[in-house]
Amino acid sequence: MSERFLDGKAALVTAGSRNLGSAISLALAERGADVAVNYRSSRDPADSLVQQMVEFGGSPVAVAGDCGTPAGVETLVIDAVEALGKPIQVLVNNYGPFSMTPFAEMPLEEFRTIFDANVTAAYAAVKAVVPGMREAGWGRIVNVSAASAYLRNHSIYSLAKAAVVTLTETLAVELGPDINVNCVTPGQIAESADDIAEFDPSFVERAIATTPIGRLVTRPEVAAIVAELCGPLFGGVSGATIPIDGGWSLPTF
Repeated sequence: MSERFLDGKAALVTAGSRNLGSAISLALAERGADVAVNYRSSRDPADSLVQQMVEFGGSPVAVAGDCGTPAGVETLVIDAVEALGKPIQVLVNNYGPFSMTPFAEMPLEEFRTIFDANVTAAYAAVKAVVPGMREAGWGRIVNVSAASAYLRNHSIYSLAKAAVVTLTETLAVELGPDINVNCVTPGQIAESADDIAEFDPSFVERAIATTPIGRLVTRPEVAAIVAELCGPLFGGVSGATIPIDGGWSLPTF
């Protein structure tokens, strides 16, 4: 088991009950955190995950909440603090819906929905947890962007995920020295390959062909780095964006 450097600290993972979010929730719990597992409407996966995390000795909880709007995120933080009985000291902004609708064809409402869910809601979550972190004199925030931030054919998703990187850097400047803010940009994740295939059937094959490690990264690999960013090994790191893509985003010619 990893060192329990988060013992006694409350953590919130947005969209933390499924897919990458569930892996991050487990990684934080393994390191000792009491995790609030956020779900939107399906409670069963969240409850199942909580039961797994209990084995690590913490006090995890499942908390409903709509991360698609700033108001929903603010309510989620309030409910998570109440359920855990203490302020959030670790926040992972994992929620971030996808779209590849071309800009010229995109309804304004879709633009707003994707941008707000990825960027504005993350900002709202940060704003809601900062007072508790400052009072405690310690906080860690990890924003989950994506390698799509560096592509120019993923439309509003690219724009939103690039904004998450800039938001991370600005927050690191504003919230130090007690609160570290970092970001990860996962490449295509192996377990989610079928999802991207619905939009671009050849994407996975092309991605693997241009990735130096010769494969896609996995959810546990991404989750481990997110969790370690909240620990002492990365205490001197803030405002950084760490690509977790096997070298896929390296510029080549």
